[in-house]
Amino acid sequence: MFKFGHPEYLYLLIAILLFAGLYILNIFIRNNNLKKFGQHEIISVLMPDVARWRTNVKFILLMLAYASLIIGLSDLEVGSKIDNIKRKGIELVIAVDVSNSMLAEDVYPNRLEAAKMAIEKLVDKLNNDKIGLIVFAGDAFTQLPITADYVSAKMFLESISPQIVPIQGTDIGKAIELAMRSFSSEGEKNKVLIIISDGENHEEGVNEMAAEAAKKGIIIHTIGMGQPQGAPIPVYSKFGKKDFKTDNNGTVIITKTNDALLQQIASAGGGVYVRATNSLTVLNEIFDRINKMNQKEIESQIFSDYEHQYQYFIGFTIFLLLFEFILIERKNKFFKNINLFNKPLL
Repeated sequence: MFKFGHPEYLYLLIAILLFAGLYILNIFIRNNNLKKFGQHEIISVLMPDVARWRTNVKFILLMLAYASLIIGLSDLEVGSKIDNIKRKGIELVIAVDVSNSMLAEDVYPNRLEAAKMAIEKLVDKLNNDKIGLIVFAGDAFTQLPITADYVSAKMFLESISPQIVPIQGTDIGKAIELAMRSFSSEGEKNKVLIIISDGENHEEGVNEMAAEAAKKGIIIHTIGMGQPQGAPIPVYSKFGKKDFKTDNNGTVIITKTNDALLQQIASAGGGVYVRATNSLTVLNEIFDRINKMNQKEIESQIFSDYEHQYQYFIGFTIFLLLFEFILIERKNKFFKNINLFNKPLL
């Protein structure tokens, strides 16, 4: 397992795309200018010492050095020691709705981002518990298997978006079914599933699935993201222009929170339903209930020690820069006439 001490620096890697674009543009302009002087074969004869491939290699070396430097600045840390520990806690799975309707902005900044902020605050409150993440829309997928590594939970949480599930729609039943398979087989208590959704379920049988989970000792809490009056679903053009999703008649679609369904799911699952007003208070009631549960002893493997790796990346950066510096763009006059693969002309 690894983590970054300063992950914010990783955004600087995006600049590589900009540098590459400028480099390609420069090559295009240079080739056009050379064409004005004559054909490529003639120019090659007039400039025998030019080795264009070396220019490309030098650019690649510079980009590798830049990437290595950024990773070094981000302070990569690798887990070096694993401890087996036994502690009292619960197993908690959070199922997050990532359908397009979760982009509605009736909860700031939108339903999905507010849900992610709420989960992050919940993770900060956990102690001696295991957590897993499920994402669902028209289908459900495990984003993070149940673990006691809260750092990893936050890392996987960041990458959650509607694009992560290829099938759109909302099937809460599939999320519950996957969650039932995600819990450990040991014991029948102290298992909690939190479903965060706007409740716009498009499939049937979800209440029956919740009741089946309750029979297996899984308590289901639901959190409704959004407001009863609803909000339009924003869509963005490839140029970043904001618009709203419409139906076949051109009418703007308003997505509303289905409080009744989410209450039914929580009731069938022996839990509570909470409407999200903001990310700060949404989980308080549910977290209080989790703390009051009888907690069982859980055996976990966690990394108790991490080693910094930045020095290796800084050293590799220096090596690449030195290599780029000594690599000249012109052919070496001592070796340019050596041909190891062609027979000499008689």
